[in-house]
Amino acid sequence: MDFGFDAKTESLRGELLDFMDSRVYPAEPVFHEQVAALADRWAWSTVPVLAELRAEARSRGLWNLFLPGAHGAGLSNLQYAPLAEITGRSPDLAPAALNCSAPDTGNMEVLALFGSPAQQSRWLRPLLDGEIRSSFAMTEPDAASSDATNIATSIVRDGDSYVINGRKWWITGALNPNAEIFIVMGKTDPAADRHRQQSMILVPRSAPGVFVVRGMEVFGWDDHEHGGHAELLLADVRVPAENLIGSEGDGFAIAQARLGPGRIHHCMRSIGLAERAIELMCARADSRAPFGKPLSEQGVIREWIAEARVRIEQLRLLVLKTAWLMDTAGNRAAHTEIQAIKIATPAAVEWILDKAIQVHGAGGLSQDFPLARAFAGIRTLRFADGPDEVHKNALARAELRRQRTARGM
Repeated sequence: MDFGFDAKTESLRGELLDFMDSRVYPAEPVFHEQVAALADRWAWSTVPVLAELRAEARSRGLWNLFLPGAHGAGLSNLQYAPLAEITGRSPDLAPAALNCSAPDTGNMEVLALFGSPAQQSRWLRPLLDGEIRSSFAMTEPDAASSDATNIATSIVRDGDSYVINGRKWWITGALNPNAEIFIVMGKTDPAADRHRQQSMILVPRSAPGVFVVRGMEVFGWDDHEHGGHAELLLADVRVPAENLIGSEGDGFAIAQARLGPGRIHHCMRSIGLAERAIELMCARADSRAPFGKPLSEQGVIREWIAEARVRIEQLRLLVLKTAWLMDTAGNRAAHTEIQAIKIATPAAVEWILDKAIQVHGAGGLSQDFPLARAFAGIRTLRFADGPDEVHKNALARAELRRQRTARGM
């Protein structure tokens, strides 16, 4: 495994670092001021400073970097990983500026891989161009729906249409009026094999019967800076049959294909966030001297800083190994590593953010620093794309099977 940057990655990395230093970091306070001044606080993607950043990112060749193949920048997972890490340092602004923010990234991947030509023309093209936003509607309030086999939303064929009924929640970005299309996960055949019951279908936001019930909060944060998280009601929503993605019963397999790259993107951005937290922690430790000497000279603070560095370096290597495996052997072969990074990343970054908050004192809990909101977001990752316990159970089961095979059992 060679994790050195090739020429293309090095070039993009240099361009992105300059873009972050010269444009993104200075734009952060402007972005928050402009969002706060909006009449519709959910329309964050319309603020002038973000439009300016997106235009410049596109002109610099920093656009759709997440997407391999002809539709995107053509980067491998290993090439994109260090770029995603850099964007994670400014989570509200940088991913969106590069058109590399979730859930649009996963939705574009689904449409690029499984969408029909008509679906790609109608929905993928404007998403790639940053003209609209999207949401992915899977999670439900009445089921343990991080396992897609438990979802209850129904998708029923009726002539040339499908009729959809169900409740969804934690639908990221759905409060943004620019989120014009939802990819909805539901059941087309509850009697089929457990992993062939589900399908995905495209539901326009404007379709009759689509209701945004409320916005959800994460530890009191409404996350309006990226479209929030909505509870949706789908009541007899009728869409054309050609809105089905793939065929009936393909939904579970499509979801698995969507989650592999999505998880590694989350993990790399989280490492970038942790790097910024260490910078803030060190700067604070050098600037505060509550006991007659700087906090940076206190043994416990130095221990936290050292441990934070060790955890990041370990985590980065595991994520890069996962990216390398995905590129060389495929997502299925990297399944164990994908689960491992999903387990390890939120825990490590949450610990680092906790210590950074502690060094900042009560200020670390406030809106004056980005740490409290970052902590809420990272804590959320222990549920997003499946709770830790599900991944640990599956990983342990696979390890037991491997060890039994090695013993000839």
